[in-house]
Amino acid sequence: MNRSELVAALADRAEVTRKDADAVLSAFAEVTGEVVAKGEEKVTVPGFLTFERTHRAAREGRNPATGAAMTIAAGYSVKVSAGSKLKEAAKG
Repeated sequence: MNRSELVAALADRAEVTRKDADAVLSAFAEVTGEVVAKGEEKVTVPGFLTFERTHRAAREGRNPATGAAMTIAAGYSVKVSAGSKLKEAAKG
């Protein structure tokens, strides 16, 4: 399902216009991105998903083109965890 299909499904389910559904989806993405960028707290949709920023330590790796050893700098990543309702839905 791509973004336009998701917006259409949300609009139909919530009985709102596609424009309104798209605005809500965009706002959700912006707010989630801002909170995760700060790294101070998680964004949780109970039973569905949790988004949180995680720290990745510096590590040794290899250049895939040359095979030479290299150091990969420390940085941040995003961890997305499925909630209980989403896990149940995935089971079928």
